[in-house]
Amino acid sequence: MEKYFICLDIGGTKVLGAIFDSHRKLVHRVKKKTKSGGDDSANIENTIIKLVKELLSDFKIKISDVYAIAAGAPGVINIEKGIVLFSPNLPWKNYAIKKAIEDEFHVPFFIGNDVNVGVYGEWKYGAAMGKKQVVGLFVGTGMGSGLILDGKLYTGFNDKGAECGHMILNPEGPKCNCGQRGCLEAFSSKQGIIDYAKTQIARGRKTSLEKAIDKGILKSKALKAAYEEGDEVAVEAIDRACHYLAIGIGNLINTFSPEVVILGGGVIEAMGNVFLPKILKEVDLYSMPSIRDTVEIKNAALGDDSILYGALAMIDDMLKI
Repeated sequence: MEKYFICLDIGGTKVLGAIFDSHRKLVHRVKKKTKSGGDDSANIENTIIKLVKELLSDFKIKISDVYAIAAGAPGVINIEKGIVLFSPNLPWKNYAIKKAIEDEFHVPFFIGNDVNVGVYGEWKYGAAMGKKQVVGLFVGTGMGSGLILDGKLYTGFNDKGAECGHMILNPEGPKCNCGQRGCLEAFSSKQGIIDYAKTQIARGRKTSLEKAIDKGILKSKALKAAYEEGDEVAVEAIDRACHYLAIGIGNLINTFSPEVVILGGGVIEAMGNVFLPKILKEVDLYSMPSIRDTVEIKNAALGDDSILYGALAMIDDMLKI
């Protein structure tokens, strides 16, 4: 009898779910919006449960046909115990999500940090297949990262490591959401781009981004449109983001000597082939030539599905399937 895998990408505004068959082919997907404001942690849990049930119903299978469920979610997560210690975008603190989902469905459930899981997906099924040393940077509203070292996902002590987005590039730079100043995230994430645009607007400069930024939110589509129109502030913000990404990647190359650096996330995807050429023009200035010569830098291959495939890889590894 065919057995299936259910994989989830849990975010602050949506949960994306997918069914993979025994051949690791994605055969069905569902997306649900979430309301993660306040302290209603049960709301996210209920959304996940409803989504899993909808996947089963739509695809006409039973939970007994499922090997396991796995997910990626933002935050610091104890992978072994399945406890979300803290999440910046979800009302979860020391939240035993593994127990809650396993009590509901009676199949194994695994969860890890979303970007760690996404990089893992790219390593197992995407742009980093066959490599043993991988650095991944995912540029979205914030800046997530993941490391594959010696063919294994590296998460550091208590699964708190691989926060490459918070390497400090300028201690007198802009304030980051983590509380530090001058982090890579503060320069090169979408929030960093928004903050730069706001600073220029406050100085009286004209830019289409002024209208595009609504309640502190800037859609990637609007950013791309402004850039393609030659909006000076948008072009400067992107160039600045790429400049600091090149510095950060240079540091990571010198530190880890990876075989490949993978660039992913919503901003990278939305901007198409804008970031990579700019980064490649500068990264050699910030990395040792003898190390840089053996490093490939490229965009992620799985797009929005990287976390889903990473969750699938987690199941494979945890259950030794």
